[in-house]
Amino acid sequence: MQILKKDIHLSSSTTVPEMYNQAPIITKHPVSACVPKNYCLTLHCQAKGLGILNYQWFQTEDEEVPGGTKSDLVITAEKTQVYVCRVNDQHNNCVFSEWVKVKVHDIGDVPVSWQGQPWISVHPVSTTVKQGHDLKIQCVTFGIPRPVLQWYKNGNLLQNQTSEMLIIKNAEKNHEGTYLCSVTNIHDEKWTEPAEVYILCTPPDKISTRKYYATDKVALLIGNLNYSYHPNLIAPVMDVHELAHLLQELNFRVVSLLDLTKQEMTAAILQYQQLLSKGVYALFYYAGHGYECSGRNYLVPIDAPQPYRRENCISVQRIMKIMQETHTSVNVVLLDTCRKWYNQEFNPSEIRPLEPLGNTVYGYATCEDAEAYEVQDGERSTGIFTKYLNKRILQEGKITHVLEQVLEDLGRDPLITGKQVMEIKHTLKEARSLTDSIHSVGYTMAFAQRNLCWKNANDVPPKKEVKFVCGVEVELGFSALFSNVLIVFATIKKAAADTLDCSISLQSTPVLEDVFSNHSSQSDSFDSFQLQGGENADSVLRLCGLQKLKTSMAIKVDLHYTDANSRHRLVETKEEDIGNPLVAKCELHRHINVDKLPENGAKGFSSASKSVGHMGPQQTPVPQAFRPSTRHAENIQKLLESHSSIKCNEPEENDESDILDQRRVKH
Repeated sequence: MQILKKDIHLSSSTTVPEMYNQAPIITKHPVSACVPKNYCLTLHCQAKGLGILNYQWFQTEDEEVPGGTKSDLVITAEKTQVYVCRVNDQHNNCVFSEWVKVKVHDIGDVPVSWQGQPWISVHPVSTTVKQGHDLKIQCVTFGIPRPVLQWYKNGNLLQNQTSEMLIIKNAEKNHEGTYLCSVTNIHDEKWTEPAEVYILCTPPDKISTRKYYATDKVALLIGNLNYSYHPNLIAPVMDVHELAHLLQELNFRVVSLLDLTKQEMTAAILQYQQLLSKGVYALFYYAGHGYECSGRNYLVPIDAPQPYRRENCISVQRIMKIMQETHTSVNVVLLDTCRKWYNQEFNPSEIRPLEPLGNTVYGYATCEDAEAYEVQDGERSTGIFTKYLNKRILQEGKITHVLEQVLEDLGRDPLITGKQVMEIKHTLKEARSLTDSIHSVGYTMAFAQRNLCWKNANDVPPKKEVKFVCGVEVELGFSALFSNVLIVFATIKKAAADTLDCSISLQSTPVLEDVFSNHSSQSDSFDSFQLQGGENADSVLRLCGLQKLKTSMAIKVDLHYTDANSRHRLVETKEEDIGNPLVAKCELHRHINVDKLPENGAKGFSSASKSVGHMGPQQTPVPQAFRPSTRHAENIQKLLESHSSIKCNEPEENDESDILDQRRVKH
């Protein structure tokens, strides 16, 4: 007996009979699971107690599982079943584990590498339910442990709705909305795809009155103005700048870029694709030179040579194809560019028709085979289409209805009567609006990834404190004018006792060309909006074309001052490294395949060309007052008044043509 006491460490208050009456203790209970049919599953129970422990599994209160006499029970799940494990010792003491349920679905499956994390086999499906009938939406999930479900409507949690089948009795109109479900266990959290629920009333209400939501809203704006081989433009600067700010008011993540080459435009569009995913509202805007060929629209990069050739330009249909492939909820393309026809007798490049998803909207500044114009409005030059677009863009209402109002506004403008008429094409089947709210519930990971990608293109350097030997302290501030245009403000924050008449000059390394320098007549207008936030600065530097930056950028600060003692004019210089600001981080300059944008049949065109585009006998000469593709028009009203007496040649673009593959030319 003494040996026994020593081995089991009996306390002075514990007797041997009491010790034998102590039941085993379950240290690890089995867990419920939800698995596909015929899935091989192991239930595990672990206990501790005196001596050897025996296990017995049951699938009802009195039905033993054949062979289930170990701590691990391996089963092939054929139907939904409950299990419990009994643990007993050699002294007739026993304890039962918690009951667990193994739920089995005979639809769906899991990956071979599945480790029990939540897996959604069947997502809820959009449905229409008659008013007063029961609404039922189901999702099928797997998980070990069995996942916990929670349903949401329009991003709001639905109390007590935690089953795989969501049932709402006697559905009413207010039950319309977007439903989705979160699926969670100890491993991870997953979200189902959203399901749209419509309630059909008697008489039927207009479904368009329901509220729609975006998982995010992103926009890419490109304005080309300084062309190497074509007339320069002015309006894209103001138009892109103003539209970007208006879209930001609508909670769009905006990337705005000026003066891009073919390679840079291609790279920007491919980067833009990273911001798109299911449920996103996507908007693409372009202002610059453009043309149309056999129903295909092409955007002209600043490095495109003469004449216009498809392989040197960007296909709008390619851009829309990229947008659609990401399963966005809305795709809007707005083009403030000409649509003059070129080489219509040639076979167009083959582009597969877009899928009929019912979510595309095209807003053209002008109709087919016509030109778009810009006018000088006071001290600023603006594209007529974008001028009216910006006045309407913040309005609520279906996107196409807003564009219809823009069309009507243009139609009332006497400056372009008979010259430019906006055109709208769309397949938008739902009453979605650019003012719709963003609900990212269920898409939080994708939302965070887009946020990171967007910030990468809009990262403004923090303020810098520059201290000179003479004691003067200068603050460098930074502001993004566009995603590839940075404004640097230098302000003297602390003067020194021995310095007089301090002034500052700024320079960047490497030096970047100023895209605004070719528009001296508009310099006052440009300066007015670039100084926002830096009105009290002592020096301002404008850094353009940041997409071309291949190395880290440094700002050279020269402090000019007069020494109070010697009366000599002196200069001190400091350099501050600001890294790769704004879109420079995206490295659009890197070599990529500029034909990467998907367009089947785009290959096979060579350098053969044929000059076409002379005015036909039915064409009316366009007065030089109206310059195509958003070109600047000086004193447009006076020129309009003398329209009848003006005779001019067809605009330069009408002499440009596409090229034809020699292999397809028939002599």
